[in-house]
Amino acid sequence: MPDREAPLLRTRVVDFTRVFSGPFASQVLAGLGADVIKIERPDGGDEARDYGTRPDPESPGPPFLAMNHTKRSVAVDLKAPGGLRVARRLVDTADVVIENFRPGVMDRLGLGYAQVSATNASLVYCSISGYGSTGPLAGRAANDLSIQALSGLLSMTGEPGRPPVRTPAPVGDLMAGMFAAIGVLAALRERERSGLGQHVETSMLEAQVNTLNYFFVDHWLNGTVPRPMGTANGLGLPNQAFQTRDGWVCITSSNERAWQRLCAALDIARHAADPRFATLQARYAHRDALVDLLSAATKRLTTAECVARLDAAGVSNSPVRDLAEAAMEPQLEAMGAVVTVPMERLGDVRLVNSPLHFSASPRPATTPPPRLGGDTREVLAELGYSPREIAELEAEQAVLSGQNVEGAGL
Repeated sequence: MPDREAPLLRTRVVDFTRVFSGPFASQVLAGLGADVIKIERPDGGDEARDYGTRPDPESPGPPFLAMNHTKRSVAVDLKAPGGLRVARRLVDTADVVIENFRPGVMDRLGLGYAQVSATNASLVYCSISGYGSTGPLAGRAANDLSIQALSGLLSMTGEPGRPPVRTPAPVGDLMAGMFAAIGVLAALRERERSGLGQHVETSMLEAQVNTLNYFFVDHWLNGTVPRPMGTANGLGLPNQAFQTRDGWVCITSSNERAWQRLCAALDIARHAADPRFATLQARYAHRDALVDLLSAATKRLTTAECVARLDAAGVSNSPVRDLAEAAMEPQLEAMGAVVTVPMERLGDVRLVNSPLHFSASPRPATTPPPRLGGDTREVLAELGYSPREIAELEAEQAVLSGQNVEGAGL
């Protein structure tokens, strides 16, 4: 049997993105083996390099480390004629381009899809924006918080009667990046049949609405407007966090059989057939009484006791952990969800690995996040630039090489 390769090996991705949504998309592709070349500004690079607490002032913060490993960095001034020529030559060699500027910015630079596809017809070109490229909000500035707010998500988070609570994970950014990666993969698959590339677009707002899809359908169908419910939801019941003697445990009863097992596990079997709780619709109608019943039962037990009993009964549950506890979960190591890479100034750094596993294709090796411009000379040489031409580009500050600048950042 022939040796198998990472799915996207020898696929070149030229990545003009920064911050979260775009870098997450290209990180997904890098995790599948693509050669991701990150284009950064010479004057500081991706602004996410400065985000978060930085244990070393010359090293980027955790957000950049998390979203940009296994990539190469080329620092190019796109406003300099020489830098723009470098970018065009690089795009002409690309299989995929990803960008997340506001609509119209890449066109003004001469790097829009219509412009670059004229010389690279097989190019898959992906654009991520806040609100799309058409409609009254197109071109409006966006960030994750504004998308959570405008999409309706922020109105249903937190506890009843309290102010809205932001979802800490930037779900608008990350879901846009995920859908972008899916779109790129689909376009690459279609290219195998047609030989031609195409323009793939998605937006943070569309991605966020997709994560709220059944809430929107429920509203259009029934006029329902969801409100904050804490850890609960309006589907299965019970389905929320309950306090124990020493913490919290999340409990879900997905059907009537699970409800019966749950009652037995918590020593409240006599209530399983109570007409107020015997069916899901009855439990909806008596939610407060049900929560009081289960809360009284869980408060008599420690979290560990609750988990042990519910596990033995086959009832879905989980202790509520903080991130330090979650980071020590042995299952993460067993799944290969964590990878360690050595970094020059930080030592061994633990990163989140790609969640995709293939029966035959190997995972590509994970490499540290790049120095700003750390791969500029290597990539320019691959494009056919001579050492003299590279030196001239550096001298006119059209490009920056991490090897020839102090404080470029690891």
